[in-house]
Amino acid sequence: MPHEVIMPALGMAQQSGQLVAWLKAPGDAVKAGEPLMEVETDKATMEVEAQADGYLGGLRAKAGDDVPVGAVVAVIAESQQAAEAEAGGEVAQDAPETASETDSDDTLPEGAEVIMPALGMAQETGQITTWLKEPGDAVGADDILFEVETDKSAVEVPAGATGYLAAILAEPGEEVPVGAPIAIISAEAPANPVRLSHAQKPATPKLAKTEAPANKPKPEKEVAPTSEAAKPSAKPAAAPAPGGRILASPKAKRLAREQGLDLARLTEAGIAQPYHVSDLETLRALPAPQAAAATAPTAQALHLSAEVSAQGFAAFCDWIAEETGEDPDPGALLAGLAASATLSGPVAVSRHGRSRCFVDPARHPLGQAPQVDEDAMPALLIRDLRGSALQRISLGGEAQPVLTLTGSDPLTLTLEADPGQLAPEAALDLITGFAARLDEPLRHLL
Repeated sequence: MPHEVIMPALGMAQQSGQLVAWLKAPGDAVKAGEPLMEVETDKATMEVEAQADGYLGGLRAKAGDDVPVGAVVAVIAESQQAAEAEAGGEVAQDAPETASETDSDDTLPEGAEVIMPALGMAQETGQITTWLKEPGDAVGADDILFEVETDKSAVEVPAGATGYLAAILAEPGEEVPVGAPIAIISAEAPANPVRLSHAQKPATPKLAKTEAPANKPKPEKEVAPTSEAAKPSAKPAAAPAPGGRILASPKAKRLAREQGLDLARLTEAGIAQPYHVSDLETLRALPAPQAAAATAPTAQALHLSAEVSAQGFAAFCDWIAEETGEDPDPGALLAGLAASATLSGPVAVSRHGRSRCFVDPARHPLGQAPQVDEDAMPALLIRDLRGSALQRISLGGEAQPVLTLTGSDPLTLTLEADPGQLAPEAALDLITGFAARLDEPLRHLL
């Protein structure tokens, strides 16, 4: 039976993703775990792996398309013949599903769909453990709507929109595919709130259901390559990235950093961006750089330090404990105080060898940002070394700017960033703003 490839959710609030490139061509053999396509959102660019063995066929989207989360973008067939047969059009069984969806959707209230989020790249389904709101209840965008569990984590998920819970489309205990709608939030109070199980509500309409403009050819004819030159392995020449940045998948950047490889050498060799894990083999095969290249001048890395009293943050944590009766999460609080500065996006906090990544804390109440998969690429890394013997630190650049907290009282804040990650003015705003909020956190809430 063919395996459908869907557009994954790379973030909790993501509604669509841009298909940057196919890393396989129709008819190619694929293995589960192999990079299949590259997807970009407003916060990250990631390689998406195949979830089944087989042959790629039936592409429904081309590079550059914005695709709704959960929409089918391709099919992995069991045989090469089946893949070639599907490459010319849609899978036959899609038609009755579309008709069923149209009939069912007529009975549902109008509003913003809440989808099953992806808490990890390999996740295909999630199980709702409990609903924290009932049909008809008023909800705010930051209100916790439900709890979802996968084989790796359990997370509270906010509503993401303000209005009324007009429909619940999955019951606790049900396994729901990533990207499938599980609730509807309407702008006005519903006259007849709906509560259904997932079995009663068909899956999210597939991409094939979206009508293409009359003056454009069908998507499958646009994406089906007709020659070897159309395969992803033959990269076209590409202009350098703006500002001299290297465009590469997060996995390729991480492996290159761990193995001491310089991706800039691929650019110097004329190899087109963006780079993927497979390009690291090409990089290793390049001749060693000339000794003179080591003496070439390089841009100065940013290294800023500040000191702040530790008493303000400690008193703030005590105050939260008294008000709520629960011990606060210092890591989540630090992520929220830092994200309110210059940077936005996921913030990772590392303490005692454990690293956690929080979803765009600037968009959530302080200390209440949900966590994402640890493989997510953060916009900022916070090293919490408070209470250790270290007083000053200088470890060099990482894949993102790094804020390190050392000492006991006062605390020393150290910001390190490679050229191109932060402008000097942005770095100054980041560390001074974080220091001010850390000194008087309560003022941040007011």
